[in-house]
Amino acid sequence: MTKISDITKSLEEWAPLSYAESFDNVGLLVGDKQTEVTGVLVTLDTLETTLEEAIAKNCNLIVSFHPIIFSGMKKLNGSNYVERVVIKAIQHNIAIYAIHTALDNCFTGVNAKICDVLGIKNKQILIPQKHNIKKLLTYIPVENANRLRKALFAEGAGNIGNYDSCSFNVEGYGTYRGNEHSNPTIGKKGELQTEKEIIIGIIFEKHLEKNILKALFDNHPYEEVAYEITTLENTHQQIGMGMIGEFENEMSEIQFLTHVKKQMKTDCIRHSKLMGKPIKKVAVLGGSGSFGLEHAKNKGADAYISADFKYHEFYKAENKTLITDIGHYESEQFTKNLLVDYLTKKFTNFAVILSEKNTNPIYYI
Repeated sequence: MTKISDITKSLEEWAPLSYAESFDNVGLLVGDKQTEVTGVLVTLDTLETTLEEAIAKNCNLIVSFHPIIFSGMKKLNGSNYVERVVIKAIQHNIAIYAIHTALDNCFTGVNAKICDVLGIKNKQILIPQKHNIKKLLTYIPVENANRLRKALFAEGAGNIGNYDSCSFNVEGYGTYRGNEHSNPTIGKKGELQTEKEIIIGIIFEKHLEKNILKALFDNHPYEEVAYEITTLENTHQQIGMGMIGEFENEMSEIQFLTHVKKQMKTDCIRHSKLMGKPIKKVAVLGGSGSFGLEHAKNKGADAYISADFKYHEFYKAENKTLITDIGHYESEQFTKNLLVDYLTKKFTNFAVILSEKNTNPIYYI
């Protein structure tokens, strides 16, 4: 029996909710996580038509990219489409889960999929996310250090880029004296104890903190474990918004725009003034990405593919980067395929269905 919690746990191992931006609303928005799953419908947006599709296909969990509940709800009486969707979901016992910017910031998420569709290679994060790395310092007797390191590594600590099992270790001497209520593992209460110890320094991603602390307490011999956790200013090179990479071969600007229009299945591309130079290095950012333009320019992108640029923002191309606005829906449309592929590989005992509904609210003539 697969519960909704099994699905959400798997999704969050891939795209931890801690990756999401502070303004976002991600996770299980409607429903009971202990409910048994009959089927999963994957969609970009959760609308009333999406719920009708879920009902017809016996899916009691909708995995949506965008959250249907974004800002606070003060009432629930069906006065707008958001309230109607939530009411209908509750009436039919359908849960709604949103992943949004957690998947945006995932190295194998939204922007990686855009790169794959376009054939962009050598991918790197465009805007690495800050404050995602934490550092643990702890002090442990020499004979217990190796066991603790292995336990911390097993929980994902010590991963740096292409390396794992990374730590820094310094030998020294620790002192302590327990009072009458203490129960020291080494030494006696009321007596000053000097113990040869190792300081272990190790980094980890912030969403792992709970498991890291459990491993620390489970594998440390002392009654009172001395440790410090600090948040680092270092950016994580595999967590963040957007991606930048290269085409295998250069294209002219017209060839590039034609290629993007075809591969991204869009009827319209808005772009800045053509610069008369070849396109090879390209940055992408799904959704509303005008904020990423300066990052794309600073990293030498010949073109920047995103959506929702305002009129005056096109001037900011400044003959350095070709702004390529392909539309919000169009830039994220393959995300639901990405989610279906992931869930289908993880779960085989029920249907994972790609929604047939086009939820794009924008039309072109």
